[in-house]
Amino acid sequence: MDQSVAIQETLSKDENCIIVSFVACTKRVFRLLGLVECTKEHALFVFTHRRMAITGEDVTLDGIIPISSDFAVVEGTNVFHSAVVRLNLHDWELEVRLPFGSHTRLFLSEVNRAWSGKTYFSPGEEPKFEWLQKYRKANKDQSVVKQTLAPLGSTSAKISQHKKTGNNLFLSLPSTFLSPAPILPSYVHTLPRVDLEQTTSSRPPHPDPLIRLQSLCLTKGAKQSRSIAISVESFCFVRPGRQSKAKPEGWEELKREGRDDLVRNSSHMASNKATMLAMPQFGLRDNLIRCELLKNEDIYTYLENFSFFLGSYNVNGQTPKESLRLWLSSTSTPPDMYFVGFQELDLSKEAFFFTDTPKETEWLRAVSESLHPDAKYALVKLVRLVGIMLLFYVKKEHAEHISELEAENVGTGIMGRMGNKGAVAIRFRFHNSDICVVNSHLAAHTEEYERRNQDYKDICSRLLFRQNDPTLAPLSILRHNLVLWLGDLNYRLSDLDVDRVKELLVKKDFETLQSYDQLKRQIDEEAVFVGFEEGDIDFLPTYKYDTGSDQWDTSEKCRVPAWCDRILWRGKNVRQLHYQSHMGLRTSDHKPVSSLLEIGVRINHYSYKKMFEEIVRSLDKMENECIPSVTLSRREFNFKDVKFMQHQAETLTLYNDGQVPCQFEFIQKLDEPTYCKPWLTANPPKGFIAQGDADIDLEVFVNRSTAADLNTGHQQIEDILVLHLERGKDFFLSVSGNYLPSCFGSSIQTMCQLRDPIQDMSLESIQALTSSGDENSTLIIDKPLDIPKELWQMVDHLYRNATKQAELFQQPGLRSEFQEIRDCLDTGMPDSLPGSNHSVAEALLLFLDALPEPVVPFSLYQQCLECCSNPSQCKKVVSCLPQCHKNVFNYLAAFLRELLKHSAYNSLDVNILGELNKGTLVLH
Repeated sequence: MDQSVAIQETLSKDENCIIVSFVACTKRVFRLLGLVECTKEHALFVFTHRRMAITGEDVTLDGIIPISSDFAVVEGTNVFHSAVVRLNLHDWELEVRLPFGSHTRLFLSEVNRAWSGKTYFSPGEEPKFEWLQKYRKANKDQSVVKQTLAPLGSTSAKISQHKKTGNNLFLSLPSTFLSPAPILPSYVHTLPRVDLEQTTSSRPPHPDPLIRLQSLCLTKGAKQSRSIAISVESFCFVRPGRQSKAKPEGWEELKREGRDDLVRNSSHMASNKATMLAMPQFGLRDNLIRCELLKNEDIYTYLENFSFFLGSYNVNGQTPKESLRLWLSSTSTPPDMYFVGFQELDLSKEAFFFTDTPKETEWLRAVSESLHPDAKYALVKLVRLVGIMLLFYVKKEHAEHISELEAENVGTGIMGRMGNKGAVAIRFRFHNSDICVVNSHLAAHTEEYERRNQDYKDICSRLLFRQNDPTLAPLSILRHNLVLWLGDLNYRLSDLDVDRVKELLVKKDFETLQSYDQLKRQIDEEAVFVGFEEGDIDFLPTYKYDTGSDQWDTSEKCRVPAWCDRILWRGKNVRQLHYQSHMGLRTSDHKPVSSLLEIGVRINHYSYKKMFEEIVRSLDKMENECIPSVTLSRREFNFKDVKFMQHQAETLTLYNDGQVPCQFEFIQKLDEPTYCKPWLTANPPKGFIAQGDADIDLEVFVNRSTAADLNTGHQQIEDILVLHLERGKDFFLSVSGNYLPSCFGSSIQTMCQLRDPIQDMSLESIQALTSSGDENSTLIIDKPLDIPKELWQMVDHLYRNATKQAELFQQPGLRSEFQEIRDCLDTGMPDSLPGSNHSVAEALLLFLDALPEPVVPFSLYQQCLECCSNPSQCKKVVSCLPQCHKNVFNYLAAFLRELLKHSAYNSLDVNILGELNKGTLVLH
């Protein structure tokens, strides 16, 4: 959601909220950091909100931090999917954890830009922040801030907020820094100054959790500070003062106030058992309660219908030239929600490499101005991947019932890096229903329906939403009550020429035409969109038209008309009210489509509380009488002939033969960081069985990070898994198998010494070749090859067949063809490489990406960075490469130069090649 809209409503007319970022948090109180500008001065505003921030009434101002010339931003490490950032000034620091991702990077760049504008002021021109005085006065008048703000020059103070979970928020605010002093949050109160004991002693942990938490928060050698405690969610302590053997002054008061806060914030009584069961330590009971509630959902809930407007428009890189009301306001009554998807929003090359595009704002404005005029809507979320954008609007009266909002995207271009094709998605909870909306743009061209199928499967498997509880597995698209899928799916009409199609269109014989529709054929074959539904199509194809007209494509290619733009759904209680195209819009070579769905959403009835209490009472009795028990279908698993990037899976079935539901989890073994080896995954790694049985897939997948050790025999396909039953016993599972060595993941030096295919070599020979680079070892062959023969095969194939291939290195290959190419390189059969040029090109990139030591070795990284702007120095670095690496470097450079000679055909330029090869040719 665009939280800046809500914050802007709280500001004065001359103040502007530039950008907002969430502060990573797992409690019910959430915080926002907003960068606010007024008269070329900037400040960070700290807000809290207990629900989704749609309007200004949903947020509360907690504090303000002016940005002056002494301000500094230091980015730290990433912890628990969060970016740790320190904002420094003199002796204090504000340390926050922001959600890891592109939006956080954009937020930090804006903060840095605001700060950099202050560094050029002379001492007499320092910002005075007079516009902040009204907020200070308001806080004093309302007695919100209990601490008296210290005058300029007093000792700095620090607020630190800690949670007992690992996924905590650490927030530090100064009590004073520049004039004016910051406005501190309302939950802050001052404690006496304390001098804490030396923290480096080896005494055992104190039994008092308050004292134990105190010891975890200390930092040796820090300056003396005033101590400020936060009393809302947890405790916070300052750095220690001077070392002293005496008991710290004010320590008893600190402990007493801390305990008082614990008592005030805890309510673990029978009357509040619902809150208690929601806590992480009650996960088993919580899962069972949800299961029982789901069984009886019809008793305590009722269905209420809401209207969802879904629209999709491929705008072909154009800017909005006409009102969108014909499309977005085409319904007689205002819908409750809008989901508006765009494809090809920006076709410029800059859009592939930079986050921003001006067309996002232009189309956002066009949509906002064209929504149904009889209702007021709030923009809940905008998510974009290059040219694929999805907008989510909701009637303001429904906003408070939206929760658990998340947005994700996934690219399906070459190696999954390019975002010209792929999907963006939004998931949320509306009342009692979990809903996911996907906007996708799949591969083009009539003959590429298999690639479109693969794009769909990649989107379903790779697009995952994190949950509020970090211990829970991410949610996939299909794990929602309702899935709405729209976009330019690019499926065409097969086996008909353009004249025949147009003849049938004149007759409006849509039924005959749709029997040739690729999407309907693939759905009938259950290749894609299994379980999805689509309404009857009784409108003209949406592609392809001459831009600015309703005339079919008259270009030289004369594309066959097709229903490329589609809207589908998967779920219950859905009724389609209309499904149509909008011929009146002529901006693009596509026509927009829309669908109005009436969706039944479950809402809690007054009997919910009674049902909940009955379930809890029955659980109390059950827990005291029963212990969980399961039987395993097998305990030994053997994976034969594991290959590079080829998935294998074996199924383990757990039978719940006990009288109660059980919760299972794979746990770490002693002195090991994870529960399994990196090439192995249990899916799911933890779960819950109410009754009956559950399947767990043990999956083996070797990629670039694990292939090298398996090729050399340093690792084997062997592991022991420990399956732990909550309140039950542990089970030990044996995993074994054999790995077929591959040129993928082998070093350049090893492959230069291989005359025969790698799978014709014994493991002992490969190990000897791998160690031949050691100082005391002897080469296996007298004269190694100049470059690996496998690399030569792929490059030579592309040189002979693909220098003029359209979109080379920009279209992904097929996975099945890559496996054939890998087997050919590893076994020497057949003599020539199979597969399309795109598949060979991707295999080449994967080959280089999997090298244990890149073409330019890690030891030369620093020298490369220092010499990157000096061509002569760069040549010296190349001359320092080991001979086989130098040969590969020169060979690849010559090949890339040859490709650029044919850029008119293959659409390659130095920017695209640089982006693709920076992670393969030079650096990993």
